[in-house]
Amino acid sequence: MPVSYPEAISKYLGRFTVGIAGCGGLGSNCAVALARCGVGKLVIADYDIVTLQNLNRQYYFHDQIGRLKVHALRENIQRINPAISVKAFDMKLCVSDVLELFAGCDVIVEAFDKAEMKQMIIETVLGQMPGKYLISGIGMAGWGKTDIIHCLRSDRLIICGDGVSEVTDTLPVLAPRVNVVANMQANEVLEILLKEFVPPLPENQHEDNIK
Repeated sequence: MPVSYPEAISKYLGRFTVGIAGCGGLGSNCAVALARCGVGKLVIADYDIVTLQNLNRQYYFHDQIGRLKVHALRENIQRINPAISVKAFDMKLCVSDVLELFAGCDVIVEAFDKAEMKQMIIETVLGQMPGKYLISGIGMAGWGKTDIIHCLRSDRLIICGDGVSEVTDTLPVLAPRVNVVANMQANEVLEILLKEFVPPLPENQHEDNIK
């Protein structure tokens, strides 16, 4: 019986490893999207715990408040896709950590809150990890203005977001825009991983159906 298109994609993605730096709004939702698609292994890192304030945009549940994000996210991912391997690291990443933890990853997703952390991982991946792609998220605060959210590509760096909407007291981060950017990041990961994917023959062209 021919393999369906979604099954073929999932099986193909199972060979890849994706690193996710940060497990907040971007990281948690991007990780879940990749798990649903069938990416075989995720390496996630964050040092924070789940709070009530996180639940308006991050992929956690009320009964996970107080738990480490990396442990709660691993649990949620494996409830969706038990076959996936999730390596979880409870730590605040520095340059040496990025180089060590994500060395075996095919693509790395930047999902930090702070600008200095974003700059650190961008400089580390582009400067010291040849051949690695980095998918970053910049500018997703507020609501509306969906039409200005986009991707900028520069060699191995891809930036998703509107590039300007920083978080302020009157411009918070909310689920809709955060999820748009997180899923754009996941989509960019798939575009890289699936570039050599060969789709299965349609059922009516399969050998068994040739008369």
